Amino acid sequence: MIFTRKTSMLAATAAVLAPLALFNSIAQAETAAPLGKPEVEQIVRDYLLNNPEILLEVQDALEAKQREEQKIAQQAVMEEKKDELFNSPYDGVVGNPDAAITVVEFFDYNCGYCKRAMADMQALVDENDDVRFVLKEFPILSAQSREAHVVSMAVHAIAPEKYAEFHQQLLGAETRADGDMAMKIAVQTGIEEATLRKEMENPAIQKIFAETYELANQLAVTGTPAYVIGGEVVFGALGKDVLAEKIDQARSQSN
Repeated sequence: MIFTRKTSMLAATAAVLAPLALFNSIAQAETAAPLGKPEVEQIVRDYLLNNPEILLEVQDALEAKQREEQKIAQQAVMEEKKDELFNSPYDGVVGNPDAAITVVEFFDYNCGYCKRAMADMQALVDENDDVRFVLKEFPILSAQSREAHVVSMAVHAIAPEKYAEFHQQLLGAETRADGDMAMKIAVQTGIEEATLRKEMENPAIQKIFAETYELANQLAVTGTPAYVIGGEVVFGALGKDVLAEKIDQARSQSN
């Protein structure tokens, strides 16, 4: 579950009010004249106005707790769905297919950040023989994205050896990706259009998309690019250096 700053502030306020409510309950039990609601509200108001920093402290603690809970939930999903996440036969692979370190990337062909991150991926697999990227087709930005990803899935099914070339050309294009552009690039790689269009009708493609959406939801992935590296979910195009650091951490954990 993703928590906004506003949600955290409300939760933090509730966390402050809870012990004060308990204090009032104790006061009512021990005194003949318990505090009324207006008095309690005034005490709370005066306390928070005089000590506003406590809300920030509680909010920070709450957000840290939520992040830890989310991390634990994500790790449970990774363990339960590890084959689907790391070894799905439907996913494209860039780099050494037998590499010890796997980076899973959720991407959309029309994601500008994914386009900029592609060079980071290529540099990392070129420099590290023990690293591979598993590409999760995650069309979430538009209907045109989904069209392009359907072609991409068909390319991978028909000619997986051409997938990396196709992927780099389509994701690297400056114009918006759609079905027509994806088809043009696929044909240029040497795949017969009629064969490709027949595979695009395979109902398994839509089933795989649904499974990927569900997996992303369980991992709290709501945008692209998002990476799974060494038991951690990393959001955004953070650059080669950050990804390399995460890969080094995963490598040390596996030793």
